[in-house]
Amino acid sequence: MIKSMTGFGRTEVSEGDRKVSVEIKSVNHRYLELGLRIPRKLNYLDADIRNEMKRFVERGKVDVYISYENLGVGDENVRYNPVLAKEYYECFGQISKELDIENDVKTSYIMRSPDVVTIESADDDEEVVKSLVLKAIDEAASTLTDSRIAEGERLKNDILEKLDEIEKHVCFVEERSPRIVDEYREKIDERVHELLDDADIDDARIAQEIVMFADKISVDEEIVRLHSHVKAMKDTFDLDGAIGRKLDFIAQELNREANTTLSKTTDAEIAECAIELKTSIEKVREQIQNIE
Repeated sequence: MIKSMTGFGRTEVSEGDRKVSVEIKSVNHRYLELGLRIPRKLNYLDADIRNEMKRFVERGKVDVYISYENLGVGDENVRYNPVLAKEYYECFGQISKELDIENDVKTSYIMRSPDVVTIESADDDEEVVKSLVLKAIDEAASTLTDSRIAEGERLKNDILEKLDEIEKHVCFVEERSPRIVDEYREKIDERVHELLDDADIDDARIAQEIVMFADKISVDEEIVRLHSHVKAMKDTFDLDGAIGRKLDFIAQELNREANTTLSKTTDAEIAECAIELKTSIEKVREQIQNIE
């Protein structure tokens, strides 16, 4: 299945009073780069979240945004420190005795004393939270994958159309090349006869010159490799997993052969075709940069 590296996924999962929201965005990148934006209280899940995301994504710059809420009663608890309260009470009594003043200590005074009564957040069940977060990750990542597959299919179809254009350009060069030698043979033969006016003509020397010219401009090997690379790229689309890097390598090889073809030719028509060939290959390379 062909996947684009561009996609988006979002979900919200609730269980009792707990709610997890996950949003995932991905764009092109040479390797896999995961960026997590999670509440501090979920930092202990960092490694688990990263491992879960790797089940869905192999390449791309992926940003994962997670929010978590626990709206249940008891999310915060009141804590009373009886030892400290007793010490405060005894301290107040000692002050009253030493200063010979009335001991008017009330319960409210002791409660307001530092650290006698504190409010603490209730500890969440980490395993329950982990299960809920990973469930939300799975759902959002599945949505992300669906969007990447849909975009990947569009990229595949577009690239296949461009590969057909490339094949047409290669076939034109393949058909045109032998005619260049024939035209050169006619031209040189006509020129020699014109200069020597039907005097003794060394046909062997002319044949040798034509052979040298034909060898110099020959693009037979380049044509064979161009056909082979186009087929290899089409076959690669049938493979599973991340194929972007392989496609990019094949595109580079296509461009190399197109450059060689352009540098060898002395024919205006083939030169024009080779330029069109390079343009089509560059368009393919641009699209490949989006494939995982």
